[in-house]
Amino acid sequence: MNTLNAARAGAREWSGLAVLALPTALLGLDVTVLYLALPELAADLRPSSTQTLWIMDAYGFLIAGFLVTMGNLGDRFGRRRLLMIGAVAFGVTSVVAAYATSADMLIGARAALGIAGATLMPSTLALISNLFHDVRQRALAIGVWATMFALGMAAGPLVGGVLLERFWWGSAFLVAVPVVILLVAIAPAILPEYRAPSSGPVDIASVVLSLAAILPIIYGVKELAGGEAQIQPALAIVVGVGAGWVFVRRQRGLVSPLLDLRLFTSRAFNVALAVLLVGLVGVGGVMLLVTQYLQLVAALSPWAAGLWMAPPALAMLAAAITAPLLARRWRPGGVVAGALILSAGGYLLLTQVDAGPGVGELVAGFSLVYLGLGAIAALGTELVVGAAPRTMTGSAAAMSETVQELGIAVGIATLGSLATVVYRRSLSADVTDNVAGHVRDATKDSLAGAVSMADALPRGGLEHAREAFTSGLHAVGIVGAAGMVVAAGLSAVMLRRVAATGR
Repeated sequence: MNTLNAARAGAREWSGLAVLALPTALLGLDVTVLYLALPELAADLRPSSTQTLWIMDAYGFLIAGFLVTMGNLGDRFGRRRLLMIGAVAFGVTSVVAAYATSADMLIGARAALGIAGATLMPSTLALISNLFHDVRQRALAIGVWATMFALGMAAGPLVGGVLLERFWWGSAFLVAVPVVILLVAIAPAILPEYRAPSSGPVDIASVVLSLAAILPIIYGVKELAGGEAQIQPALAIVVGVGAGWVFVRRQRGLVSPLLDLRLFTSRAFNVALAVLLVGLVGVGGVMLLVTQYLQLVAALSPWAAGLWMAPPALAMLAAAITAPLLARRWRPGGVVAGALILSAGGYLLLTQVDAGPGVGELVAGFSLVYLGLGAIAALGTELVVGAAPRTMTGSAAAMSETVQELGIAVGIATLGSLATVVYRRSLSADVTDNVAGHVRDATKDSLAGAVSMADALPRGGLEHAREAFTSGLHAVGIVGAAGMVVAAGLSAVMLRRVAATGR
């Protein structure tokens, strides 16, 4: 473990952090950049509601599936090397996604982006532990890292809105290209290389088992969240749980495991992971609805909707920067709990938004939600990485990023599906009866479909559809608030013994 007496970082190390900020912000951007592009993308590629959800969360699912493997590979073969390889792959795949000609092609490209992204995320975070050995400086550096990821997530809708004013939806992916070129050009001169000593060969069976555990489970959760009773998703979950059990048993018997289970002996590590997961599930679900509300209910242009996302972005940035500083004086568990209670208030505020001019309440509530996200992203990540030995920070970083990406993806799948179910049940029969079959199907599928068929709906039909969508937002707000209260209690009780970093 690092101590307060460790060597302090200088200009070169802080320059290295600036370099690591490039792919970090890019990965955050790619999580959300499509939110405002969805209506235009849907008009061009005409995906079904299920395909739309896969377009949004295939990226997160594949990142979650491969992070453990990639974090381990970085520890074994070189963190900087993996970062460079992943950056090139990310840039090439982004170009493929930009010029996708069908929904299935875009889903495949997003999945490939997820695999490439899985090489970048643990590498950037693990390299911070190589650059910064002083506890306070490392905490601040991880706070900056979390801030840059948060900045990318928050800026995604704004960047997407700006690009859509001038270009087609695929331009949102091309933002990655100049970032990748700059990273590849300067990283070798600034970033150190690191590989864990005495690393054995990669156990291929463990890699296969990790994927067999994670991917079927997230597929099953996603499909079951759609509200249809299907045996295949349930069986997928059973298969995933079984593979996970075999994976754990195998890791215990290996001299050089893919995932060192000693990481989970730290209570701070386990609780921080749980808080990150719960927090990101809520954010992943509500962010999709907020951006759709701005465009489909408030009828704002992508540019105007992006501007309304600026206050939440500032709230997230402020929290990500301030939380590590507060944790120098007060215990991190208390700081996280306080931020999550404010976030719960934001979710409750979203339940008061109506289908009329409710943009002010929407943005205020979402700003509080993002405030909690910034705090848990910074402090939760520091707790996870700080609990790990230096030789295992890549694996610890991978676990942190796995639960965050998994949280966002599961949030989109489960809470997005909850909102869809509430929307369909709230639709008045007057809206869907006595209209052509294709109009009825499009309207029941989603609010975007109702907007596209507005001229064919009966008088007041679109307004009723917007009210039904808002009911779905309210349901997600209630669930999100409950989740934040639970996470706040978990942080306050289970992390009470974690000392402030300034002590």
